[in-house]
Amino acid sequence: MANGNFVDYVKIYLRSGNGGPGSAHFYRAKGITHGGPDGGDGGRGGHIILKGNRHQWTLLGFKYRKHTKAPHGGNGSENHRHGADGDDVILEVPLGTIVRDAETGEIEFEMTEHGEEKILVPGGRGGKGNSFFKSSTHQTPRYAQPGEEGIETWKILELKVLADVGLVGLPNVGKSTLLSVVSAAKPEIANYEFTTLVPNLGMVQYRDDKSFAMADIPGIIKGAHEGKGLGHRFLRHIERNATLLFCISADADDMQGQYDILLNELEHYNPELLDKPRLLALTRADLVDEELKELRKDEIPKGIPYLYISAVTGEGVTELKDRLYQMITANREDEAGEKTSMEEE
Repeated sequence: MANGNFVDYVKIYLRSGNGGPGSAHFYRAKGITHGGPDGGDGGRGGHIILKGNRHQWTLLGFKYRKHTKAPHGGNGSENHRHGADGDDVILEVPLGTIVRDAETGEIEFEMTEHGEEKILVPGGRGGKGNSFFKSSTHQTPRYAQPGEEGIETWKILELKVLADVGLVGLPNVGKSTLLSVVSAAKPEIANYEFTTLVPNLGMVQYRDDKSFAMADIPGIIKGAHEGKGLGHRFLRHIERNATLLFCISADADDMQGQYDILLNELEHYNPELLDKPRLLALTRADLVDEELKELRKDEIPKGIPYLYISAVTGEGVTELKDRLYQMITANREDEAGEKTSMEEE
């Protein structure tokens, strides 16, 4: 997908439908001049509903649809007829979409499941007809409720890419090349910084028809959490990656320094990111021989498992997929155990 087609932040105007008014009607027929109240209720106004769709990965559609209005409910009528409900408007969004109130910035909910539906803006309730107000002490109510007005509001939709593995690294360390080798994704690749301007998502095929999602996040630089470079605009995408794959070039002058920069930026943006499982890939292993690897062994960042890989020769790629899949599986089992414990409590 072209860079210009990736949209991960939009502000949209929404208006749900008004509820229809109830009817204040009395039954009339030949020979019956004083029939009782038979006014029906008005219909509900249309909701505006968000629906999760795993086949979408951008909010591009909302770039051209900034205003959405739902239909009004129908009027109640005689013979206790209920007005028709206004049709709901369903807006499909990628998984990982967060909804914020435009005025307060408060997060309202997040879409995480395919097919999941949540009411974004409820439609107005329909008014009650006069038959609803009939009682033993008040047999001829001559009034009915008006319909409730719909809600008019602005919302912010913010996308955080959902992936099993997120590629984290400084610009131009081979993240896009790695993604293009292990998946069918076709990110832009060139020998200069900030080639990747939007997150790229690819499905990595594993053994026995298994697969997992890998996201190439645009390069981080020192000060990214303060808005430098591509800023924190894309740091938020890392929040929804289950496992982090740090990428540092095997021929880098200061591997520990680069690793410290990455950790520092993640920690300043969101300290919880440091709790995610992580693995270090020393990319471009074809540029260093075994002797140099041994000489630079003490320069490799401490406290993180690592392996050498080369997207050119294929060195370490199979082992990398094995390690990542094991980490993903272990993480899923931990999450399932935590969920079970919470349900039991």
